[in-house]
Amino acid sequence: MKQTEVLLQPNPNARIEEFVYEKLDRKAPSRMNNPELLGQYMIDAGNEFGPGTAYGNALIKCGETQKRIGAADRELIQTSAINFLTPLRNFIEGDYKTITKERKLLQNKRLDLDAAKTRLKKAKVAEARAAQLNTSQPEENNIMIWAEEVTKSEQEVRITQSEFDRQAEITRLLLEGISSTHAHHLRCLNDFVEAQMTYYAQCYQYMLDLQKQLGSFPSTFLSNNNQSSTTPVQSISTPSVLASASASLPSVSNSVVTSGLSELKSSSGSRKARVLYDYDAANSSELSLLADEVITVYSIPGMDSDWLMGERGNQKGKVPITYLELLN
Repeated sequence: MKQTEVLLQPNPNARIEEFVYEKLDRKAPSRMNNPELLGQYMIDAGNEFGPGTAYGNALIKCGETQKRIGAADRELIQTSAINFLTPLRNFIEGDYKTITKERKLLQNKRLDLDAAKTRLKKAKVAEARAAQLNTSQPEENNIMIWAEEVTKSEQEVRITQSEFDRQAEITRLLLEGISSTHAHHLRCLNDFVEAQMTYYAQCYQYMLDLQKQLGSFPSTFLSNNNQSSTTPVQSISTPSVLASASASLPSVSNSVVTSGLSELKSSSGSRKARVLYDYDAANSSELSLLADEVITVYSIPGMDSDWLMGERGNQKGKVPITYLELLN
């Protein structure tokens, strides 16, 4: 439960503030989250550059998308809190505490019963020993005393046994309800997964729409990667947001890479390429990469379509094409 709270609200100060307001039974003040803040700053900067400029217009569009992502993030937090965190917290602070308390009482009743049985056993042993030494009047008095002690101990055992049985039944009934509690928590977990699925699908759709909008800008205002403006981006058309997200992702990444590399693979020349992400070589035939560095790449006949040969000074090796951005 605690780690889910961290996932939904990474800021510890904000979590403490929400906890205090919850204990005071007051509504916490609404604040912009990080995507919404970034979006607002982008929009402000875009307006300063001028909505009529390509860069200013792009900043405004990016800012609007970030604010939409922030709204989706806010909806995810609210939905997850209602459908997942609240039922779990109610169980931990309610039924779980009750079960723990009753199990502790059962343990104490068992200890009381064991102690009563021990006292009864000692009384019977003492009574039997006194009976074997029955040679005088004082010894008969001892027998009477131990007989009374045995009777008293037997009554104590019956009482403690009854209390133990009653507490055991209460604890058993509470524990039998755990199965229905698990079923309820499973439904809550499904709701949480569905909320996450919706959130990530929404974010993907927002970014896909933004990419299409930025793709409509003149190619001179995009990047020096000339394949970005020549390759259309597929839009989501399937009814299921999850299926559409998983189906469209490969096509988008492939379209960005293949058009710019086909010419390179069909020729014997070399090109400069910027590294997009860090890459650790898996073996000696590959070349490790650092983000933002520029290397020389070229194709070798018979090489796998997903790889190129990369050179950096005296070092060379295979590099994955999805980590590269070809330069003019």
